[in-house]
Amino acid sequence: MDALRSVFSSTAATSAENKMASNVLITGANRGIGLEMVRQMVEDKGRVKKLFACCRDPNGPKTEALQDLAKKHPDIIIIVTMDVIDLESIKEAAKVVGLKVGEEGLNLLVNNAGIGLEGDLQETTNKQMLDSFETNVLGPMNVIKEFLPLLRVAAKASKISGMSCNKAAVVNMSTYEASMDVTKYTYSEAAVVPFRVSKAALNMVAVCASEELKKEKILVTLMNPGWVRTDTGGEHAEIDVNVSVKGILKVMGTMGEKQTGMFLDYQGKTQPW
Repeated sequence: MDALRSVFSSTAATSAENKMASNVLITGANRGIGLEMVRQMVEDKGRVKKLFACCRDPNGPKTEALQDLAKKHPDIIIIVTMDVIDLESIKEAAKVVGLKVGEEGLNLLVNNAGIGLEGDLQETTNKQMLDSFETNVLGPMNVIKEFLPLLRVAAKASKISGMSCNKAAVVNMSTYEASMDVTKYTYSEAAVVPFRVSKAALNMVAVCASEELKKEKILVTLMNPGWVRTDTGGEHAEIDVNVSVKGILKVMGTMGEKQTGMFLDYQGKTQPW
């Protein structure tokens, strides 16, 4: 758990209060990478003050594992209803979180929720493209916009200089398939046009946000979690979800001003655009 501690501590923070961390929000927290992030964060006791685990249907059949975690860590995990394709749902979630965090604000927002629709150019329908953009682009963009006031509160309240994931940050989960540079090498194995195009658009949203928010010392970055054995990645993927998340958290612990607007993988390698 040393890697996780680095996410929620800073050498620049000298007081116990600053070493305590963070109010964290994760979208799509009921399965896959999101669920594993919740698990690894709360297992490092004392490093997360509040963790807002967001999903569309907290009482649905796909949330049992998250509910079990919340029962084990009732003082830390708060399950919040949020459907990222529903702006009113995002607004309501922001109100709930705002009441909980108060003057501390929100330190870390992880835009993890997404869909991975398949199909080559000729097979892909307008609906698949629209659905992918609604979830993978507009969803994260609206989440950033609605939670920005809480990130600003955290940035102003923090005594940590510069940028970090313990101060005020947005980490957007992207994918290697979003890279235009490598599409020529990977397309024959995985066309996934709706997924590729929408995640490439998410990359642009994140870079725009990083430029817009850097003057407020709010870090915005992109992460490629690798090809992970999840519902999206499939059972034949290269790495297990716990390996991916452990790496993501370690990389997040190294992030500062130089990493805002960058696209990194779970090993800290810069990804091609």
